Amino acid sequence: MVKRQRFTAEFKREAVRLLDAGERPASEVAIDLGIRRNQLYKWKAEQVRSGELSFPGSGRKHADQDSEIVRLKRELARVTEERDILKKAAAYFAKELP
Repeated sequence: MVKRQRFTAEFKREAVRLLDAGERPASEVAIDLGIRRNQLYKWKAEQVRSGELSFPGSGRKHADQDSEIVRLKRELARVTEERDILKKAAAYFAKELP
């Protein structure tokens, strides 16, 4: 089984720069870099679409952020419920005082 290759953002930007230079055909650039030509075009499209924000890194970061968001939402719901209970208790005890 072939291990999936991972490329740095710098590598991807340099590959797109070589493609944009137009000195050599895309197929030749891809062969020299050891990647497929369609991957080179995908990287170019992403850089055009996202500019400097393209190639942020591993997709796992998004999954980590999503799980953190879910955890924080649960905690917020719990704390909000506690606050509401305390408000009701304070109002109840305020009525009982002479």
